[in-house]
Amino acid sequence: MGTGLATVLVTAVGIYVGLGLLFAIPFVIFGAQRVDPAARGGTRGFRLLILPGVAALWPVLLRRWIRGAAPPEERNDHRLAAREERR
Repeated sequence: MGTGLATVLVTAVGIYVGLGLLFAIPFVIFGAQRVDPAARGGTRGFRLLILPGVAALWPVLLRRWIRGAAPPEERNDHRLAAREERR
């Protein structure tokens, strides 16, 4: 790998991380509770804990924040059986 390609890769990763951090701060403050109702009332510790993950996954979370979409419900045998018991 040449130094030119390495420089481009490091620059691209730096831009991605920078954009992620710029997105993560307002998302952690305002957007987390909109995207996931379970995040309502989250403490400062919780918000600090999710900050690195939000910075890493910012394109996915940005899309969800814009759409106002909640995370998809997990569908597995355990949840399906629990749903059947409630009926």
